[in-house]
Formats: sequence, C-alpha cells, structure tokens
Amino acid sequence: MANSRSLHGRVVEEIGSAIVSGELGPGDSLPGEAQLAQQMDVSRTILREALKVLAAKGLIETRQKTGMRVRDSRFWNHLDPDVLTWRCDAMPTDDFVGKLVEMREIIEPAACMSAARRRDSAQLQAIGEALDAMEDAVDLDAWAEADLRFHEAVLAATNNELLSSLFSVIETALATFFVMSARTAKNFKYSLPNHRAVYEAIRRRRPNEAAAAMRGMIEDSRSNMRKGRR
Repeated sequence: MANSRSLHGRVVEEIGSAIVSGELGPGDSLPGEAQLAQQMDVSRTILREALKVLAAKGLIETRQKTGMRVRDSRFWNHLDPDVLTWRCDAMPTDDFVGKLVEMREIIEPAACMSAARRRDSAQLQAIGEALDAMEDAVDLDAWAEADLRFHEAVLAATNNELLSSLFSVIETALATFFVMSARTAKNFKYSLPNHRAVYEAIRRRRPNEAAAAMRGMIEDSRSNMRKGRR
C-alpha cells in the first residue's frame, strides 16, 4: 500500500510540476492512458487516481473526443499547497511575487489589528519567542523558519480559525517569499525592527500601530526585492 501511495504521489508530482513550470502549456494534450501509464511505469489504476487529483487541482481536464488536456492557469486552484509548491520551485516570476505581496497587504495588516485586540498572554508569548528566534538566527535557514513562525503566531493570535487555517494554505509561498527577500538583502535580519514594532504594538494592544508596522514591513520587503532584481 505504501508503495502504491508513493507511486501515486510521484505521478502527481511529475505531471503537476511540468504543467505549473510551463513545460506543458495550456491546451497541450497528454498521451493516452495506456501510453502514459507505460511512460511513467505505473499501473493504469494508479495513473487514473493521480489524474483525478490533478483534475481536482484544476490542472487538467478530460474530454470525450480530445482526451486529456492541460487547462489554462486561470482554472488552477492557485491556493492548493501542491500548486503553490510547484510554482515556487519553478522560480517565482515577478508577477507572482507581486501578487503575493498584494495578498499580504490585504490580509496581514488586518490580522495584526485583530491580534492586537484579541491576543491572550500565551499567544503573545508565541509571537515573542518567534521574534527571539529571529534575533538569534545565525543563518538564512534559521531566520526564514523563525520568520514563518512569527507570522503564523500573529495569525493564530487573531483567534479567528479561518485566518489561522489560511496560514497552512499559503505557508509554502510565504516561506519562499521570506527566503527570497532575506537573500536579496545585505543583512538578512534587515526587517527585524519592523517585526519588533509589530510585536510591541500587539503587546500594547494598539491595533492601528500594529497594522502600520506590518504595512511598513511588507513595503520594505517589496523595495528590497526590487533592488535585488536590478
């Protein structure tokens, strides 16, 4: 059973990443079931299950006369964790990074306001511990991990389970963004003052200050990445 699951996952991974990376373009036909199963060295049963997963993600469709085809990206489930992972693995484009920044601008300042109003002492402690880990980080990997924990803790402190669940959906994209942003800076800890300002505003229960600090953090990341691409 475990082997079947791993084979199934491999098929989903190979075809999905080929589509999201652009190796397979919109409208491209996939080989027939028998040929594709042979190419991928799996049974037709495993192949069919993998294709169902890809169809559920909006990446492919099957029509009676034309067979399996790649769908246009407007039909993809862009918040699907696998789709986000494949998109990030394929070196995010400026367009994708810009959309990710826009999503952060919409969600995170409002989340900071809610966290400042509703956080409890344990949630504040979790934010503070993530901030401490960022301050203590000795390399980019440790920094990125702590940075992700910081933003997760802020969303958890909203005490809104829908916002908390959103983090698990966008975690991959945020992790990629944080690494890219830190990597383009001369000092990967450049955004530490902004993170500290967010924490202090949440600690002091000042929603507007928390939102302003988060907006400043996001804008700094945007500017830093623009400089890094010049």
